Amino acid sequence: MEQTHVISALVIHRLARLGEGPSRVQPRPAPNVIDAPAVGLMERLCRHFAERPGKGYGCFERDEHNFPMINLVRRYTRDGSLDFPAFSAEALAHLQQRVDEDGVEEAGFLVIARATIFGADCLYFALLQETVGSVIDDGLAIHDNPHLDFSGLQVAGRIDLTAWQAGAERYIAFLKGRGDVAGWFKRFLGCTDVVIALKETKKLVETLTHFADTQQLEAPARDELLERAHLVLEEMHESGAPLDLASVAEQVFPDAPQKLVERLQDEAVDLATGFVPDKRALRPLIRFKAAAQDWKLEFERAGLRSGTVQYDPTNNTLVLTDVPEGLRKVLMEG
Repeated sequence: MEQTHVISALVIHRLARLGEGPSRVQPRPAPNVIDAPAVGLMERLCRHFAERPGKGYGCFERDEHNFPMINLVRRYTRDGSLDFPAFSAEALAHLQQRVDEDGVEEAGFLVIARATIFGADCLYFALLQETVGSVIDDGLAIHDNPHLDFSGLQVAGRIDLTAWQAGAERYIAFLKGRGDVAGWFKRFLGCTDVVIALKETKKLVETLTHFADTQQLEAPARDELLERAHLVLEEMHESGAPLDLASVAEQVFPDAPQKLVERLQDEAVDLATGFVPDKRALRPLIRFKAAAQDWKLEFERAGLRSGTVQYDPTNNTLVLTDVPEGLRKVLMEG
């Protein structure tokens, strides 16, 4: 497996629940060795986190008393008063307190790691559970084999330390999961949601446009794809429906929706979900707008198909037809 992350620190603790009583923890006294199995585990965790739809994004809460994660991170990364083992131990204690106070039923193995991804220094937190599979030994006998259930990952988050230290608007990402998973884990991370619909819609429009440009579509098919995207997102805006990437992909690119989903969920895109598309950012899907020293121009994408707008790439010229009578008179008089 090609390594795409550089793991600098990793520790795995255990959070257990026995009946309806308080949770119990089994802390690991020292960090895990960064060997091949550890790297493989983190590669899988990071990949599943990146590919999982339904993420929330935000920044640290200002109330450090009730949301101490920012203090722990600061002491670990800036002040140096906590080394990684001490940081992970305090994070584990904070997680246990949070699940007990919130009555959370989740349990499993708490993975805390520091890794560099796409040049960004990040902290990962994930609660992994075990599942049982089957293996066949050399004698062809069948045995149960417990293993970590990455496909069922519901509780995970990432703090982008590079973005945080640079003063970015948002730097925490977390899986929304099912039910109130997002609620208690978001509180553990000390995260307040930051979703700016206008910015996210612009990012979505840019991603859709780039996707259309890279699919080797004929010009009419490309235009139709973008016009469908505009219609779908405008309807979401009008109805107040939050963005659902799978639903958008099904309607916009029905021939291969998974291909579009994978692009929209690409970790490099870092696109939020759950926001209502902002209508102001949708225009570029169906309209061209440009200006030069002596003119300004705006026209619909459909005009290229109908022939009312004609572009000659050889001469780099635009020809406009069906000029309105009022403009025609002004031009004739000029």
